[in-house]
Amino acid sequence: MNDQFAPDLHRQPEIATERFVLRPLRRSDAGLIAHYTQDRRVAEGTRSIPHPLPPGATEAYVTRAISAERDEDVWAIDGSANKLAELLGVVSLTRIEPDQSELGFWIGAGFWNTGFATEAVAALVAANPHGSRTLFAEAFQDNPGSARVLTNCGFEYLGDAESWSVARDARVPTWTYLRKMT
Repeated sequence: MNDQFAPDLHRQPEIATERFVLRPLRRSDAGLIAHYTQDRRVAEGTRSIPHPLPPGATEAYVTRAISAERDEDVWAIDGSANKLAELLGVVSLTRIEPDQSELGFWIGAGFWNTGFATEAVAALVAANPHGSRTLFAEAFQDNPGSARVLTNCGFEYLGDAESWSVARDARVPTWTYLRKMT
């Protein structure tokens, strides 16, 4: 691939939706991220958020997310322009290969069942900022809401697997999903 056509691996676009904007994280997001992820239910819905949060964990996460050497692009779901919270949750893409990425997301518990997750995931899929040919995602089998978000956004079920959850200190059964991009 000619470098002039290679995507800028360090730039994250802002992506507008009807109710919020997806924007790159900033250091000032650390407080709300810590607030939401201190909720055991949020932490246990992810692979990597510990519970309880150790001191400095959120700041380290934000530092990794804004680093030029990052392997994961993380967007804040920012509703402040529509009189919603400045941070409702996050959605992310991790490069697996040049044309494949893994999608992840979490929403603060106070915003569950609002459609925010589906709207954020749909917007990120539509924008396809990594130029991916395929997107992968997973949901813990005890979290059917996240599975619905994925299927509502065009992901197809691939099969069952397991992933380690730091908060649960255990392997947890998952459903794995694939979205072919056109």
